[in-house]
Amino acid sequence: MDDVDLRVRLAAFQWLAAKGELHGDVVPRTIVEEGFPFGDTRVRLVGPQGIFKPRILAEVPLSVTTVHGGPYADSWAGGFLRYAYRGRDPAHPDNRGLRLAMQRELPLVYFFGLEPGKYVASFPIYIVGDHPTELFFDVAVDDVNLVSPTRQTTSAIAEERTEIRREYVTALVRRRLHQQAFRFRALEAYRTQCALCRLRHEELLDAAHIIGDALAGGDPVVSNGLALCKLHHAAFDRMFLTVRPDYLIEVRQSILDEEDGPMLLHGLKGMHLQPIVLPRSQVLRPDRDRLEERYSAFLSADVSEGAPRAGNAGVSSR
Repeated sequence: MDDVDLRVRLAAFQWLAAKGELHGDVVPRTIVEEGFPFGDTRVRLVGPQGIFKPRILAEVPLSVTTVHGGPYADSWAGGFLRYAYRGRDPAHPDNRGLRLAMQRELPLVYFFGLEPGKYVASFPIYIVGDHPTELFFDVAVDDVNLVSPTRQTTSAIAEERTEIRREYVTALVRRRLHQQAFRFRALEAYRTQCALCRLRHEELLDAAHIIGDALAGGDPVVSNGLALCKLHHAAFDRMFLTVRPDYLIEVRQSILDEEDGPMLLHGLKGMHLQPIVLPRSQVLRPDRDRLEERYSAFLSADVSEGAPRAGNAGVSSR
């Protein structure tokens, strides 16, 4: 790896890390398209094509991008990101550039498009496999702190450790990207407001799973989610309150019985038996079967607190 090539890549990683501190995980395309200053030039990080090489680099691209709703079927399988070739010609210059990145073990940036103009950046990524018959590359993510100007020892043990580490980091990144996509789509469905209190500050909003993502049925889809402010997300996760299958909020009896100032009164107790905000699209509304399952768990949690159930235990909309 020549000195300029390495310095450009490290500068890109440092610049993106700083932008992440400022903007969070989601970075506007306008920023990465404009790029960062490097000496007397400005280095862009993305271009019209998914595989992008700025002019300052001689042969190997700096970034690859998955565009939301784009023409290429990038996917995750076998512990890797399967990144599609550009076109169907393995000898296309962009595909040759990624092949060189694999051969020279050069790090790149991966931009995942949540929607036009909004991206999540992951870096460093490495091209670790080439499948010219199937027309895709295998991509793994690694620890940015381990990017080095010189290749580490090539012993079999070191190679195995690298593979294990990359598999782990790649799995974490895959989960983060899925969660970011889930949050973005949930907030969009709920018109960027808390479904319970209608708070509209996006920075204070989360996407809450109805059924946890580690459980069967816990898919990161909008119908398994609610847009909630951070207070109500925490209360929802800890069974202080829930959303019933008839889309009404129910607060745990033990919470209703507490006396603890205006925040408890207005922030939690005041929600009791109020309807939630719903997405306009029927298919995006909370799945009633999942809410039923969640509600059963909520009733069990309340009973375990020693609170008597009154009236509508076992409420169902069906």
